[in-house]
Amino acid sequence: MKKTIITLLALTLLWSCKEDKKTEEVVAQTETNAAALPPVSDATAENSVIYEANIRNYSKEGTFNAFTKDIPKLKQLGVKILWVMPIYPISMKRRKATGDKSIEDITDPNEKKKYLGSWYAITDYTAVNPDMGTLQDFENLVKTAHDNGMYVILDWVANHTGWDHKWITEHPEYYQHNAKGEVTDPIDPNTGKPWGWTDVAKLEYTNKKVYEPMKDAMLYWVKDVNIDGFRCDVADNVPTDFWNFAIPKLKEVKPLFMLMESEKPELLKGQFDMGYGFEAHHVMNDIVKGTKTVADWDKLMTHLSEKYENDDIMMNLTSSHDENAWNGSEYERMGDAAETFAALTYTMPGMPLIYTGQEYDNKRRLKFFEQDPIDRTEGKMFAVYEKLGRLKNTNIALNGGKKPASYTRLKTSADDKVLAFERAKDDQKVYYIANLSKSAQAFTVRVAGTFTDYMTGEKITLTEGQKLDAKPWQYWILTK
Repeated sequence: MKKTIITLLALTLLWSCKEDKKTEEVVAQTETNAAALPPVSDATAENSVIYEANIRNYSKEGTFNAFTKDIPKLKQLGVKILWVMPIYPISMKRRKATGDKSIEDITDPNEKKKYLGSWYAITDYTAVNPDMGTLQDFENLVKTAHDNGMYVILDWVANHTGWDHKWITEHPEYYQHNAKGEVTDPIDPNTGKPWGWTDVAKLEYTNKKVYEPMKDAMLYWVKDVNIDGFRCDVADNVPTDFWNFAIPKLKEVKPLFMLMESEKPELLKGQFDMGYGFEAHHVMNDIVKGTKTVADWDKLMTHLSEKYENDDIMMNLTSSHDENAWNGSEYERMGDAAETFAALTYTMPGMPLIYTGQEYDNKRRLKFFEQDPIDRTEGKMFAVYEKLGRLKNTNIALNGGKKPASYTRLKTSADDKVLAFERAKDDQKVYYIANLSKSAQAFTVRVAGTFTDYMTGEKITLTEGQKLDAKPWQYWILTK
């Protein structure tokens, strides 16, 4: 009898433990589901920071895994959208090397190895570049980003392929041909001359047979790898008709965030969520050069308000992979004004971009066709971007999506040198005041009250008509 009781107690205890474990597993699963990243939505863009990940040059390893380790650090910067530059295998044929040389012009086999080619000369749309790792490594990158509250968008190159792509031989009808019937590299439609992108072959979208395979390749990454959208390279070189065909089919799987390398307003009225703020970027560079002033900025903001609808989103940038490689880092172009304009990209309407290395004060032009890893030593800008990201993420007065905060230019006594504006939404306000000139300025601005200088934490009281003294490129972000 005693043995029977002991046995029953043991079975009861075992059953109880199993039930407790099952309950714990259900609770854990529920908590995991509750914490899961919700699908991308219009609200995502309101307070997001976007980061352009150059996997090749982010680390000495140049791999997905080396980058993935640092995703929690990007979360510190307020990054919510991770744009990953092309991850696909790169064609060897006609691969760019150095200057005007292609890989065929290099005879030394050891020297050949260092020329990795352009990310945008793709040989297979549904594979990963083995130099960067495996598909599983990339899937882990996506999962880690999602676990850290970030959406992942992939760089997509629908305009052209590399010369090793199988379509060149299997479907030459997919490509643009010259008068001799040869597949050609891309031609500038305005001049009829080649762009100089000799390492890629131009796809021909007047043949709509290319629509389906291109859409299917994009669909693979959405369905099988769970990415959250695309950054579409030279989007306005591809017919709008293709985007109108493909993107709705992709969005049948899940909501997506679509960034276009274009500033054409009509594309934002269709399938894309955000365009490039090229015009604002160029005016920033020109102000530093001295060829334009704040008066030109004001004209630009009026022009943009007429060109775009209120719910059109533009990406604000002081650098990118192209800008850095071909025109120089923000320090080469902007010098001491780099931080001031970085702060402007966060406070003006739109979404700010951080390009790989900007958070680590990278001052070099990164090589485009070779590995050229950045130095990931924290300097001045990591803390600056961290503070700016926190403000962007949390203060609705900087909302820059479909329901943006208002932008109101504030009158100063030196409007050609000093930019001052108010961003406001509901009961929140943020003020940006900056001396955008190479000389010190004493000026008044029509703002009165007690504020916090957000970047220093100091209290500032301004009265009507009070003069402010600003060093060259000095700026303030004032909050209530």
